[in-house]
Amino acid sequence: MKVILLENVKRIGSIGEVIDVKRGFARNYLIANKKALYASRENIKEVEKIKSDLSKKDNEKKKEASKIAEQINGKEFLVKKLCTENKELYGSVKPTEIAKLIHEENKIEIKPSMIQPIEEIKALGKFKVKISLHSEVDAKVTINVSSAEIIQ
Repeated sequence: MKVILLENVKRIGSIGEVIDVKRGFARNYLIANKKALYASRENIKEVEKIKSDLSKKDNEKKKEASKIAEQINGKEFLVKKLCTENKELYGSVKPTEIAKLIHEENKIEIKPSMIQPIEEIKALGKFKVKISLHSEVDAKVTINVSSAEIIQ
């Protein structure tokens, strides 16, 4: 299915580009999140007219993302979880927990979908987590998991 991108999408394309994607991806993600339009003749003409406005909006989003990245990049956040004697967690630290933690400490709204742990957090220790704030702006934080108490 051919669609026209309304914003830069990582590993997909840039603003105004006509791309061919699978129908489900187009309908359920790109069009549902207003990141793309169906590639009809009218829509292509419309996007050509408003391409500069879309670029300006994208640059503003990128600037905001850069500010957020400066505030949180390289920071360390502490999570206390219940664990076993083997230093294994009951469950794991999920992106939603990390998003809440960042919001509580820095008053910054980050969607859990932006958070990509490099490895699954299932034990005590320090873990690197990548946060995609924009298609071109990433931040890296460290999650320090410590024991709340040991259960036998």
